[in-house]
Amino acid sequence: MRADRLVSLVLLLRRRGRLSATTLARELEVSTRTVLRDIEALSAAGVPVYAERGRHGGFELLPGFRTELTGLNHDEALALLVAGSRRGAQVFGLGSALASAMLKVVDALPESYRDTAAGAVERLLIDPETDLLSRRLDAEDLPDTIVGEVRRAVFAGHKLRIHYEAVGQAPKWRTVDPIGLVTVREQGYLLAARSGADRTYRLSRILAAEELAEPAQRPDRVDLGRAWQERSVQFRTGGDPVTVVVRVNPNRREELVGTAVALLAEEADADGWLRLTVTFQDSRHAEWALWQLSTNAEALSPQGLRAGLRDRATAIASRYATP
Repeated sequence: MRADRLVSLVLLLRRRGRLSATTLARELEVSTRTVLRDIEALSAAGVPVYAERGRHGGFELLPGFRTELTGLNHDEALALLVAGSRRGAQVFGLGSALASAMLKVVDALPESYRDTAAGAVERLLIDPETDLLSRRLDAEDLPDTIVGEVRRAVFAGHKLRIHYEAVGQAPKWRTVDPIGLVTVREQGYLLAARSGADRTYRLSRILAAEELAEPAQRPDRVDLGRAWQERSVQFRTGGDPVTVVVRVNPNRREELVGTAVALLAEEADADGWLRLTVTFQDSRHAEWALWQLSTNAEALSPQGLRAGLRDRATAIASRYATP
C-alpha cells in the first residue's frame, strides 16, 4: 500500500508541479504527517523532491526529473483494460491507437497479472451494441480525417474552421474556438465558442474541418462535465416552454419526469394515479413525451395538447381500421 502511495505522490508532483502538503494529503486520502514521512522516504531513496517555503510554497520535483513507474497492480491493469473496451475512442477517431495501447499495456503486465486480468475482462461487458429489448445503438460513422483535424485543434488550442450542416439549413463555413469533445451514447459533440457565445456541434454534421494557426480564445482550464450539464439545460429550456397538467400511472412516473424540463407540482388522485404539473421545452416536446406513455398517461391541460394527441391517435386508428 505504501509503495503504491509513493508512486502516486511522485506522479502527482510530475503532473501538477508544486503542491502543498495539505493538497497532497487530500489527493492521497492520508494525513499531512503521512505525506511528510513519505517525502522523507522519497528523498532518502534519491528522488529529487524539495520543499519551497512561503505562502505559495509546497513540494516540487527538480525540473526534468524522469523515472520509470510502470508497476501496475492487478486492479489498475483491469481498470485500464475495462476503459479500453469502451467505444468512446471510436467516436473520437482513436480506435486504432487505443487497440495498440491496450496491447502494450497487456504486454507490460507481470506474467502473474496478465492471465488473471485478461480473464477478468472477459467477464465484464461495457455498453453492448443492443439493450435488453434488442434496440441497436446508432453508432456514428465519422471520417477519421475530419475527427482527427477537430481533435488536433482541441488539444493544440487553435481556432477551427468547420463546414457544418445544421438541421434544416444549408451547410456553411464557420470559425470556432474549440473547447472540448464529448461522447454520449455513441454520438460525438464538439463544445466550442463562436463570437464569444457557447456553441455545441454534432460531429456527424461536420462535413469538413481545418485547424488554423491562430490561437483559440478559450479559458486555460475547463470542467467539461459542468459545461455539458449547462448546455443540456440550455437546450432543454430553449424554445417556447409549455406547462402541462397530466395524470400518470405511478409505474411510469420516473419516465415522465425524466423527459420533462421541470416538475412543478405533484399529488395523488383517488384512484392511485398521480397528478403532476410539469414543464416541457415546447408543445412538440410535450406531445412526443406523452405519446411514449400510451394509455399510462393523460394530459388534462392545455387543451391544444389534448387535441394534438387525439388527432395523432385518430390518424393511427384510421390507418389500421381496415384489413
